[in-house]
Amino acid sequence: MFSMQRINPKDTSYDDAKMIIGGIPFDGTVCYRPGTRFGPKHIRNEFYALETYSPFLDLDLMDYDVFDIGDMDLPIGDTPLVIDTIYNAASKLIKDNKVPFFLGGEHLVSFPCIKAAFEKYADLYVIHLDAHTDTRDIYFGNKLSHANIIRRCWDFLGDNRIYQFGIRSGSRDEFYWSLKDNHTIMRKFDLGGLSLLPDKLKDKSVYVTVDLDVLDPSIFPGTGTPEAGGITYKEIEELFLVMGKLNIVGADIVELSPDYDTSGVSTAVAAKVLREMMLSIVKNK
Repeated sequence: MFSMQRINPKDTSYDDAKMIIGGIPFDGTVCYRPGTRFGPKHIRNEFYALETYSPFLDLDLMDYDVFDIGDMDLPIGDTPLVIDTIYNAASKLIKDNKVPFFLGGEHLVSFPCIKAAFEKYADLYVIHLDAHTDTRDIYFGNKLSHANIIRRCWDFLGDNRIYQFGIRSGSRDEFYWSLKDNHTIMRKFDLGGLSLLPDKLKDKSVYVTVDLDVLDPSIFPGTGTPEAGGITYKEIEELFLVMGKLNIVGADIVELSPDYDTSGVSTAVAAKVLREMMLSIVKNK
């Protein structure tokens, strides 16, 4: 089911690992520029150029047990079957008491992962960083796409269980649905209020999903739907500090489309975000 290319900071087995890394190379519903299916492979290649030590967090991956199961083999062309395949894989990891960390792929891949987490952790909350609202109910006649992943998660999570940050693009109806109808807790344009979440969610289970286009395209141009006005890398470091104070039961980073940034800068940024998020989670496991 999985390829053999793996990130393993040290010689850790699946059974001993606290965190499991898995790639989900799918971009079957993208609405603008395809290519996110190549994200996991490129992130892995770049990851080997990074030190295992984070001077920002003063933590080293060599001190923790992480295992990479590689990329999922997906039935490209059949989106419902892709979702079922991802869900089954995520459910197994969670039933094995692992913390899954997935590499996308487009943002739709987060939906079955969050659903699997919710079925074990009934108190689940979601922290969502993104340039886009992702709360359309139907997009081009489709209820399952990267444009409505948050709406599909809301279907089972309900009101006030999804915290959105950095949002700066979406339809008027989507913004009204979140802000006026109070279905999600949305912060437009930046990460204001993120630092308050450890007090609010300290006893809850939390899933973190980061659409990397939350970063400004001057920092992260390698994505399918770039949107000007995003946050800087220094700003996203606040997320790593917050995650270290929460009970994270799953996470993902999505929407790197590496071929749109031939400089490789976007992939380098994605790999560093991965390292910092991994350390923020696994230090508490």
